[in-house]
Amino acid sequence: MFEHRLAVYIDWALLVAIGLLSVMGAAMVFSATYDPTSGTVGTEFYRQLLALAVGAVALVVCLMVDYRTLADRSWLVYGGLVAVLALTLLVGTEQGGARRWIGIGPLSGQPSELARLVLALVLASAYGRSNPGPRALRDWLLGGAVVALPFLLIARQPDLGTAVTLVPVCLTIMVFAGLRVRVLAVVALLAVLATPLVWAYGLEDYQQRRISSFLDPEQDPQGAGYQQRQARITVGSGGLAGRGFLQGTQNQYNFLPVAHNDFIFSVLAEELGFVGVSIALGLYLFVVLRALGAAWVARDSTGTYLVAGIVAGFTFQVIYNITMSAGLAPVKGLTLPLMSFGGSSIIATLMGFGLILNVRMRRFRN
Repeated sequence: MFEHRLAVYIDWALLVAIGLLSVMGAAMVFSATYDPTSGTVGTEFYRQLLALAVGAVALVVCLMVDYRTLADRSWLVYGGLVAVLALTLLVGTEQGGARRWIGIGPLSGQPSELARLVLALVLASAYGRSNPGPRALRDWLLGGAVVALPFLLIARQPDLGTAVTLVPVCLTIMVFAGLRVRVLAVVALLAVLATPLVWAYGLEDYQQRRISSFLDPEQDPQGAGYQQRQARITVGSGGLAGRGFLQGTQNQYNFLPVAHNDFIFSVLAEELGFVGVSIALGLYLFVVLRALGAAWVARDSTGTYLVAGIVAGFTFQVIYNITMSAGLAPVKGLTLPLMSFGGSSIIATLMGFGLILNVRMRRFRN
């Protein structure tokens, strides 16, 4: 449990940067759900504030309990995650043809958002507590099996975007644990060769249309390519200083679908312009580098692997969402961490940073 003498080692700079990104995100959700005709804001804004409050409490809890204690019980947590993901497929709430949410009374959540965190914890425990030195093939197969089960369950919902975010978590921890880069190159080559099979048998029709519309948005400008085109227009219309808070025409007149979620970065670019984008990107870069510093100074391998895995998942989401908003990647339902609307995403992200702060704070303990 938490010892008061450890408080002096809390990384307050990282906490402040996370807070600034969260405040900036809440402001953009406010703008994206604001109705200029009635002068009211959508309920999403208030739900975002609630999620930030719950996430702050979750961050403190993850900070207080020694990460090695959590690592000792990681397999139990992993089993619970798999059970909840399976339960979601059976009795979860269906929205838009996907069964990704599970409810408890008036509340609902998306368990898949916790998968990256749990996967990082269990792999860090498995590789961090094993004997040092060259690892056998079974060690790498274990890692592949651990990621495969939640990957398949999440992809079955279907939510291929969230499932794919598990891959950088797994591969990053494996590389830190000794997996040779040339092995990754072979895996990448095999993935490229398997692309025709994945396209023919692994992707749904709507997923194929998203990729096709990314390659040529003009082939269906009012259908599959609509979001891609509007996102590019929104980002490009911001200019140097932006149109101003609540003044973005693409946003305020609803030309950009689900702006408060998948395309919150586009709202930021339109209203705050290049200056606002630079500030946001600078904060994200600071957060990533500062978090990696925790991996560098970690007391043990478990802490290093845990931080590396969490940062990998976070960084992948940030890069993909931003490139998607700029029209440089296919549209996928991946949130921008700490900014996009989504209670489960906010809470899971803040829990992850609680563990990162935990590792850094306990770097001097035996």
